[in-house]
Amino acid sequence: MAVVKEFTLPDLGEGLTEAQVVRWLVAVGDVVSVDQPVVEVETAKAMVEVPCPYGGVVTARFGEEGTELPVGAPLLTVAVGEPEPGGKGPDGPDGSRGSGNVLVGYGTQAPAARRRRVRPGDRGAAETAAGPDGVSGAPASVAVISPLVRRLARERGLDLRRIRGTGPEGLIIRADVEQAAQAAQAAHAAQASHAAAAAVPRGAASPAVRTARTSGRRKTDGLRVPLRGMRGAAAEKLSRSRREIPDATCWVDADATELLTARKAMNVSGGAKVSLLALLARICTAALAKYPELNATVDTEAHEIVRLPGVHLGFAAQTDRGLVVPVVKDAHARNAVELSVEMARLTEAARAGKLSPAELTGGTFTLNNYGVFGVDGSTPIINHPEAAMLGVGRIAPKPWVHEGELAVRHVVQLSFTFDHRVCDGGTAGGFLRYVADCVEQPAVLLRSL
Repeated sequence: MAVVKEFTLPDLGEGLTEAQVVRWLVAVGDVVSVDQPVVEVETAKAMVEVPCPYGGVVTARFGEEGTELPVGAPLLTVAVGEPEPGGKGPDGPDGSRGSGNVLVGYGTQAPAARRRRVRPGDRGAAETAAGPDGVSGAPASVAVISPLVRRLARERGLDLRRIRGTGPEGLIIRADVEQAAQAAQAAHAAQASHAAAAAVPRGAASPAVRTARTSGRRKTDGLRVPLRGMRGAAAEKLSRSRREIPDATCWVDADATELLTARKAMNVSGGAKVSLLALLARICTAALAKYPELNATVDTEAHEIVRLPGVHLGFAAQTDRGLVVPVVKDAHARNAVELSVEMARLTEAARAGKLSPAELTGGTFTLNNYGVFGVDGSTPIINHPEAAMLGVGRIAPKPWVHEGELAVRHVVQLSFTFDHRVCDGGTAGGFLRYVADCVEQPAVLLRSL
């Protein structure tokens, strides 16, 4: 007879503890093959298609679209084929076929029973009865896996034992904690209103009642958008950057006419086209080689500045789901053509929602071309934990003094935000001036090739 295998949400890497089900790619009764994508989920980093490590018939799915599941929660169950005589299948002792292409956190064979991570002394963790072989037994009344859920409960003073979980097998998810917090807040407000009403003459509304009514109207007016997923992660990173990094910004206008001319000449040859962003990226890597202090991060615990050996260049890409920052790994080792090809690939993947978490992390410096929005300038927020970001405005025809005469030239504003802990203004100014010189006279780059 067939063996039913349970496939749980794997650890998608980079410390992620949960993901939201965006779209199911299979239905109950469908036949799936090994490594076939079965569900599309959204993490705080990216949209990810999750492949199933087993082949067989889907017998159950867990989690509707829009549901947030913690790592380790069941995704689906698959009935695999009958084992061969002797109890040994083609790739495993139970007849299941193992995956050769798996994500972080799960291998080619499923465990005998799902284990829940339990931290000693944590009341919010799921407590299980373990047998002699260490396999978990039936869960107790409190079932929590996500550290985020436990933290939210602690911050809001909630007892997880009093919260009913709506996740798989009664698992308590973040939505349950948020709903319980809202209910507790409403109950508290109601008690305050009754107490205040008893203390005022009949017919007069107390300040507490008026405040509660006003607060209620504020809560129902307007559209509320959950700050979660990629938007929530971006909000947290930007807030942390502002809290922790003493940043400063300098800027300069540059004549980009010669840069545009050089790009046009490069693209006449008929080979791979070079984008303007790739040329700016190449200028950045050359500038970082000259000013390596800015390719760094700050280790606050050790009170040390860590200068990084290679440049992993992040660049801002606008998509239908918002702004993402793909990372070109080892950008310092790529020429303008190679940078252009890789940036085009990452941009296409970003707009299709197919970037992996690894392609969105590990950056050491960020290039932000906000000129595509038709604006001249901006003050970038550093992409924590990096130390600097170069912003590029639109390139527009403007009056400019060129070779002693007034002329119409293509001018761009460059803005540079840096962590003042890693360098002083002289270094930052030198970096920005070098970038501007390369924009105005691309031949300057030849000295660094």
